[in-house]
Amino acid sequence: MDFPDFFANAPTITLRDPLAVFLGASNTGTMRYAYTDAVKLAGHSCPTVAGTYLMLRRGLLHLYSSEVPERGGVEVYLRDPRDQGTTGVIAAVATLITGAAPETGFAGIGARGRFGRRDLLHFDAPINGLMALQRRDNRRGVILDLDTSVVPAAREMQVLFPKAAAEQANADELARFAALWQARVEQMLTRHADDPALVHMTNWLA
Repeated sequence: MDFPDFFANAPTITLRDPLAVFLGASNTGTMRYAYTDAVKLAGHSCPTVAGTYLMLRRGLLHLYSSEVPERGGVEVYLRDPRDQGTTGVIAAVATLITGAAPETGFAGIGARGRFGRRDLLHFDAPINGLMALQRRDNRRGVILDLDTSVVPAAREMQVLFPKAAAEQANADELARFAALWQARVEQMLTRHADDPALVHMTNWLA
């Protein structure tokens, strides 16, 4: 697809999925996710998709340190209700990367439900942040929050966004709107990917 060039410069996220090994989909279970995967899932690229991707990356790095994170080995907690604002988008990207799913997820194999992903994604969580991740093996957790004001929108967007949203922008204005929109995402993913001001992180003892 004709994605913007900067997508290829965004950091990747590598995990190991034991279910993939068990079912023969992979010899090692190693899965590397790129920002383009999140965009394909969401159908668009925006500060929410980019911010969620970066929160997951930073949270997993913190919880697993030098280890490769285990896909299916993390529970995800979201502060907001599932039908509020962009929570659905955040949840979808979280499921893509971590495997954690709500009640509709994979129930697992055998009586013990090995490799299960069902009920590992929770909404309305009592956390002081947008998202929390918790390892299932040692219960270590981290709370993550996102401050997109660190990468503010261009001033032109104050005029362009309302016109584009109201379908009143002409072709040139729509092209300029799209370019500025992605320029902000690019800054988040390339210049601020490791910026603690963009993604706040605190240890969580649930």
